[in-house]
Amino acid sequence: MSEPTAAPKKSGGFRDLGKMFGSGSSGRQVGILGALVVIIIFFQVATGGLTLDPTNLINLVNQNAYVLILAIGMVMVIVAGHIDLSVGSIAAFVGIIVATSMASWHFPWPLAIILGLAMGFVIGAWQGWWVAYVGVPAFIVTLAGMLIFRGANQYFGNSQSVTVPDAYTFIGGGFIPDFGPNTGYSNGTLLIGLVVAIVIIVQEWRARRTQTEMGSEKAPLWVSVVKIVLLVAVVVYATLLFAGGRVGTSFPVSGIILGVLVLAYSFVTRRTTFGRHIYAVGGNWHAAELSGVKIKRINFLVMMNMSILASVAGMIGVARAGASGPGDGVGWELDAIAAVFIGGAAVAGGIGTIVGSIVGGLVIAVLNNGLQLLGVGIDRVQIIKGLVLLIAVGIDVYSKKQGRPSLIGMMTRNRRVQDGAQVGPQAAQPVDRPAVAPIDSAEESSRPKSTTPN
Repeated sequence: MSEPTAAPKKSGGFRDLGKMFGSGSSGRQVGILGALVVIIIFFQVATGGLTLDPTNLINLVNQNAYVLILAIGMVMVIVAGHIDLSVGSIAAFVGIIVATSMASWHFPWPLAIILGLAMGFVIGAWQGWWVAYVGVPAFIVTLAGMLIFRGANQYFGNSQSVTVPDAYTFIGGGFIPDFGPNTGYSNGTLLIGLVVAIVIIVQEWRARRTQTEMGSEKAPLWVSVVKIVLLVAVVVYATLLFAGGRVGTSFPVSGIILGVLVLAYSFVTRRTTFGRHIYAVGGNWHAAELSGVKIKRINFLVMMNMSILASVAGMIGVARAGASGPGDGVGWELDAIAAVFIGGAAVAGGIGTIVGSIVGGLVIAVLNNGLQLLGVGIDRVQIIKGLVLLIAVGIDVYSKKQGRPSLIGMMTRNRRVQDGAQVGPQAAQPVDRPAVAPIDSAEESSRPKSTTPN
């Protein structure tokens, strides 16, 4: 009976504040957000206020939406224990096909978008089949795909640029339309900001109510209040910045598409059986298989989903540029992979979040943007980005070698979704099968995988 009485003593002060972003949040997760804030403040001061200028922020979203979309799919691939090197080439190939369909085949742009999504589906099914059912490692399959689809892009487009209609560019370079009285701001953006703020409040209230009904541990009320105040303040400030840009601009349409995808995939990975099975496969696929998880099906769907998102990113990239060319998509896969690892994913698989990857992508985006505003050359920008990635993963590896808990593992240890369902291999266990040991940290996931239940 001593254990239940000891738990309350651990709460209070900064320990309670650590629960602000959920029961699984820790120094690593908060540290990523803190690093992003510090980087923004640094460049805001160093550039004389240009970083948070409305025009610069709008351009920042437009320039990086496609990479962040790729990061959404890439984190699922990496969590499942794979890697995808072909996404940039797939985006370029789909982009040239979609552009050609409108320019030469006279497809209306909605039909061209459907064609692009269908191509992403077919390409993903092709690569997923090799990975899941033939058994070729994803690294090899997607390396081959990177070569195949890069060559296909250049062959199909004759290594030339193909322009797209102005109506199509709306999805990559358009803005939320304005309406109503002249307030000095974009009323459409103000409305979206208001909706987001209300959703934050309602979501926190519902989470606390669910925790109360289930009798699970929850953060003190003051922590929830601080969380709501901080998040709403950030939303209000960002809304005013985006809504206060030059006339004719507002929050980008590409940002809306990104936001919808983040919400949808966060729900899928945290609240669905499919999402929990992805973590199970990446954490310990032998244990997941013994628990009834269909490994081949999960691997197939993860790879196919990545190609579909790559097609979305490619179409948005073409819409923003106004044309598709042979240089599209070069290096996109590297930026997406870097965003996922900076955002807290583990190299061994089984660990990573959608939101963390988006934050990691924003770190890269702000670094790129800030260094460009300071006039730093592209060569040094690449060096700095490489060092940031190396340090982000190196700190975690060093921590494990010193015998201390993995910072990445701490981030997801005992992570539970707010409805009480666990995210991880343990969530995949059916009640009528033998239990298998949970994979709660990066140290455990790096051990030799057992072929029998513990």
